[in-house]
Amino acid sequence: MVRALQDDAPILDEIASEQEGRLTVAKLNVDDAPDIARRFGVMSIPTLILFNDGEPAKRVVGAKPKAALLGELAEYL
Repeated sequence: MVRALQDDAPILDEIASEQEGRLTVAKLNVDDAPDIARRFGVMSIPTLILFNDGEPAKRVVGAKPKAALLGELAEYL
């Protein structure tokens, strides 16, 4: 895992636990699945893509503190 993603992983796990039933967090290693990363236009890591009704609805690029991530997700929770 890339260092920035390692830093964000515990934050994402915490948010997923706190928002259980409202939010599902899935992680993708772009080295293991470059075709999927390319399909969704991932150019930098970490990249968080929020899906709403199966479609990409929001993209957050770069490591963010928990409060900032929750702010980005707020309109969808």
